[in-house]
Parts: sequence; C-alpha cells; structure tokens
Amino acid sequence: MNELDKMESIEETVKTTPAEIPAETEKECVEKTSPALDIAEVADESAKTVDVHRYHSMTKQELLAELKSILEADNMEAHREVTALKQAFFNVKSRESMEALAAFVEAGNQPDAFVPEPDETEAEFKNLHSDFKERRAAYLEAEDSRRRDNLAKKEEILAKMCEIAGDIDNVNVKFQDFQQLQQDFRAIKDVPPSAETEIWKQFQTVGEQFYDHLKMNKELRDLDFKKNLEAKRLLIENAVKLADVPDVVQAFRQLQTLHEEWRALGPVAKELRDSVWEEFKEASAVVNRRHQEFFEKRKEEEAANEERKTRLCEEVETIVPAGLNTFSEWRAATDRIIDLQKRWKETGFASRKSNTLLYNRFRKSCDDFFAAKTAYFQQTRDEFNTNLEKKTALCERAEALKETDDIQKATAEIVKLQAEWKKIGSVPRKVSDAVWQRFTTACNYFFDERKRINRERRGAENENLDAKRAIIAKLQELPKDGDRNEVIGRVKELQTEWQQIGFVPFKLKDKVFEEYRKVVDEIYDAYKSRESRQRMSRFQERVSELKGDDRQMGRERDKLVRALEARRGELQTIENNMGFFNVKSSAGSSLVREMENKIARLKTDIREIEEKIVLLDAKEEKND
Repeated sequence: MNELDKMESIEETVKTTPAEIPAETEKECVEKTSPALDIAEVADESAKTVDVHRYHSMTKQELLAELKSILEADNMEAHREVTALKQAFFNVKSRESMEALAAFVEAGNQPDAFVPEPDETEAEFKNLHSDFKERRAAYLEAEDSRRRDNLAKKEEILAKMCEIAGDIDNVNVKFQDFQQLQQDFRAIKDVPPSAETEIWKQFQTVGEQFYDHLKMNKELRDLDFKKNLEAKRLLIENAVKLADVPDVVQAFRQLQTLHEEWRALGPVAKELRDSVWEEFKEASAVVNRRHQEFFEKRKEEEAANEERKTRLCEEVETIVPAGLNTFSEWRAATDRIIDLQKRWKETGFASRKSNTLLYNRFRKSCDDFFAAKTAYFQQTRDEFNTNLEKKTALCERAEALKETDDIQKATAEIVKLQAEWKKIGSVPRKVSDAVWQRFTTACNYFFDERKRINRERRGAENENLDAKRAIIAKLQELPKDGDRNEVIGRVKELQTEWQQIGFVPFKLKDKVFEEYRKVVDEIYDAYKSRESRQRMSRFQERVSELKGDDRQMGRERDKLVRALEARRGELQTIENNMGFFNVKSSAGSSLVREMENKIARLKTDIREIEEKIVLLDAKEEKND
C-alpha cells in the first residue's frame, strides 16, 4: 500500500459517522480493526533520504565547516548528513592521495616509498566526527528514554479516555475532560517508533467510540468539522506551493511534514471529505512526481557516468607496459594515462554500488602502469651507467695507446676499440657528449699520426716506384736472342735490385709488379723456348744415333715415361695444394705466384717429354 492509498484509508476511517459503527464495538474501548496511520512509516523512510551528491562538490574545508555547523547547532538528528559528509570528505582525501601518488611516481619514485603528507584538516574532521558520535549516542539514549516516558504518559491518558468513553451514563458531563485529554495526548509528541502506530490506533479508536457514545449535537460536530476544514485548506495551500520550491528533496521532506499534520487533524463534513482529500492528494502527487523524476534523472546520469567510467577503465587497461620499449613510447603512454585521469575527474559519480569498484579498477591500472614505468626507468638508468663505465674504460684504453711507438699497431687497436664502442648502448644524456668527445679526441690523435706517417711513406713509395719502373725499362732493353748466360745473369742482377727496393703505392703495387713479371717472363720464356728447341734438336740427333738399336731405344722410352709420370704427379700435387693457400696475405700471394710459375715449368716439361716420346714412337714404327 503506497502513501496516498494509506491516507485514503485513514480518510475513509474518520468519515465514518457514529451511527455507522456496529453496536458490538460500542462495548470496547479499543477497536482492534481500526486502520492505522501507516503514513508515518512512509514519511519516516522518505525523511531518511539525504542528498549526498551536493557534498561531493565541496572541498575538505567546506565539508569540515558543514560538520562544525551541525555540531554547533547540536543537530543530533543529522546523522545521515554526517555520514554523507564523512564519505565525501574521504573521497576528496582519496583523490588527493591518488594525485599525490601519481605526481610522486611521475617524478621517478617508487610507489612503495610514497608517504602521504600529514593532513591537519583530516585530524580535525576525525575529532569532530568522533565528538558527534559520542554526543549522538547520548542524544539517542536520552531520546529513547523520553519516548518511553511519552509512551507511558500516552498510555495513562488512553486509560483515562477509555474510562470516560466507557462510562456511557456520564459521557456528556465529561466532554471537556475528554477534550482536554485529547489535547494532552496530542501535546505529547514522540514515542518509540515500534509503538507509534498502535498507540495512534488506540487513540483514534477511543475517540471514535467517545463521539459515538456522546452523540454530541450536530452544531458542536459541525464546528469541529469547520475548524478541521480550515486547517486542511491551509495544508493544501502549502502543498501546492511546494511545487515551486527549487530544492526537490527539501520540498519532498516538507510534504511529509504536511502529511503528518494532516493525519493529526480530525475529520471534516462528510460531503467535503472526498473533494478535500483529492485536492491534497493532487498537490502531493505533483511533489512526489518531481521527487521521483529527480531521482530517476539522477539514476540515468549515474548510469551514463558508469558507462563512461567503464570505458575509461577499458581504455586504460589497453595500455600494456610490456609493449613499451622506448622513452618516446613511455612518454606517449604517460600522456594518455594523465589525460584519462583528467577525464575521470571530469566524469560525475556512478551508482553507489559500482562507483567504488570502478574507481579501484581504474586506480589499479594506473598504479600498475606507473610502477612498471618506475621499474623500466630504473633498469634503463642502470644500463646507462653500465654503458658509461664501459665507454669510459674504452677512453682510458685509447688514451693509454698514445704511449706506444708502433702507430700502425695502435691504429689497428683503435679501430677495434671503435667497433667495441658501437656495440655499447646509450649513456646518460648529461654526459653523452663529453664521453664521446673524449673518445674521438683519443682516436683522432692516432689517425692524425697515421696520416702524417703515410704522407712521409708515400714520398718514399713514389721514389721506390720510379726505381722499379727504371728496372722494368732496363729489363725491356735486354735482348731475347743474345748470350743466355750473360742476359740471364743481368736479369738476376736486376731481380736482386728489385727485391731490395721498398714498397710502392698500394694502388699501383699489382700493376707495376705485373709489368715487371711480364717482361721477366718474356725473357725467360724466350730463352727457355730456345733451350727447349736446342734440347729437342739434340734429342733428335741422339735418336738418330740409336737407329737400329731397339733395346737402347726402349730403355730411353721407359726413362721418358717415368719422367713424364713424375712430372704429372708433381703437377697434380701442386694443383691440389693451391686450394690451401691464403691469397689475401702478401706472403700467400707471393707463394701462389711461385707455384704458378712452377706449374708452368712442369707443363712445359711435360709437353717436351711427350714430344720426345712421340718422336721415339715414330722412329720405332719406321724401323718396323
């Protein structure tokens, strides 16, 4: 049964005339089935509603001042307001702590090391709250005692009223006494809530019984109805005015007071009861509807805020610290977190059951991010310091090489140090330029020295180049058909001079050597060819001398075949070994050239032996 239905039930009860009450009820002082004024319970519940959201827009100092004003006014009924103040105060305190922690972590500190600053406002608030609790406990105890006393007084008055109402013979002479008892009863206000409905039912019932028994004259009853009508008209006017009160919650509370006053009034004329009640009910409906719409709208706002905060939680949870590997990525992610925190603060409250859960969820993601960021930057700083130690050691090694006399060796070592330097990561920015300048200065010293030495060496190499080209020119002037011993002797002298000359410019080394080798090879090849022809001619003469001596020719042929096989075996061995030489080194290149010359000589010998074998075979066939 809602509030207005209960009020209608009461009106139906009070508009019953004495003549309509069953006869058997006249024998009782209390009508057990008389309807209760249950509207009191509804009003009490409505009064419990506290608009806590207005406190959440206050600062801590304003909340503290509000609590002080309640204590100064000694308003011990404001316990729900105090509870709301406390919640709002510590919500503000929690937000300040989160912001302080975020700033502390942003500064590069560990979250575990965070210690909140002492808050004098918080301590004062706690002291005032504790004072309120103690005073309210005493107040409640006194109120309970007072209500119990009031209940005892009302029960005593009801007993007297029952006695008067039950004395049918003397009810007329005790009308004034009965009215006085009614006034005394109404003058006593609060009783324990558990007994309020029942005591009021008894009062209403005994009043109805009295008036039924009294059968008072119509004029007196009409006068009472008129007074009640005037009072109820005034209540209706006040209820209509509540529709224009800006504070919806305050208007609703005032309406509950009007309802309490309405139920305290007696009935009006029967023909006006329905219309008067409808007017009051309509005015009440306007206020109740505004109150309902207000909370429905607030619920919609809270639902929208809950949805926005849920999205913020989901968005902040997408920022995974494990995927951040550079300073720029961490800075971008930090900016996103700060922006999300700002948007969170700008978003209003969600419903009470979800607001704290969403806040804890959002804060956990933020805390986890900043904890991971602190760990990352600490690890990075450690790596930077380790890299700085390594690079400083390289600087010291590079600077120590200045003491060596072998610039070439030192330069090669510098190149190795540069390669090591490239493998080492970054160092703290404040010392990066300084340590790099120190290293490059040490390295440039050796490169400058090498350039100076190279300049000096290039002058000598150019002189050596001129000397070697002069030897090539002399070799080119030697005859290729002169006296072999004389020409070859001269070649060997020039070769000896060539070996005694130092290095030439590296880029011309191979070219000038090829020129030298070519002219030497041409000379040797010319004389070797002439010697080969001479040897073949002598062999032909010898074969001619052996004509007819098959045995001697056979031994000669076997000798040549063995020599041919030996040359071929030696050639194969050398060709196999060629694959094992390192042609990149200067020594390896020289050895390769020597082996190539030997191969060429072996091939020449093989061709010459093969020609001799062919010549012998041709002579044998001719003899046959």
